[in-house]
Amino acid sequence: MKTLLAFARLIDAVTDRFATVAKWAILAACAISTTNAVVRYSLDISSNAFLEIQWYLFAVCVMFGAAQVLRVNEHVRVDIFYGMYPTRAKVLVDLGGLVLFLLPVTLYLAYSSMPVLMRMYVSQEVSSNAGGLIRWPAMLCIPLGMGLVALQGISEIIKRVGWLMHVHDMDTHYERPLQ
Repeated sequence: MKTLLAFARLIDAVTDRFATVAKWAILAACAISTTNAVVRYSLDISSNAFLEIQWYLFAVCVMFGAAQVLRVNEHVRVDIFYGMYPTRAKVLVDLGGLVLFLLPVTLYLAYSSMPVLMRMYVSQEVSSNAGGLIRWPAMLCIPLGMGLVALQGISEIIKRVGWLMHVHDMDTHYERPLQ
């Protein structure tokens, strides 16, 4: 189990690195958006590439940040009864959700997006907008992001099993969102 927990820490470290990329992508998107607005309204110059790069950076934010949200236990839950469960039951529900839903869905999405990504890459597909960008970098975010979430799901499974075996201490506190 020690080896698996070390592997989980490695996955967590990778997730942290991609989360840092997502944070910088937010800053870059804000800077580009501001610059685009200033240039458009002051100099009457506009470019679709500026708009599209913001969308690409938003894809990076969402897809690279999703694994981090799972890692820090801030993801969205359907919380009807979960908050009332004892800690052990919460961990078992988490395990079931990770194994039965998260892993199959993320792996399927990563796998099924690959042919589209490959077609875009081979053809060097470009946006139909004037001055548009090539599309495959944005499409790359889907399999990469889903792969990261699947990896983080594996890390979370390992940590929860370790907690159930009393060999790993983790914060099981979940603060229900304000309604």
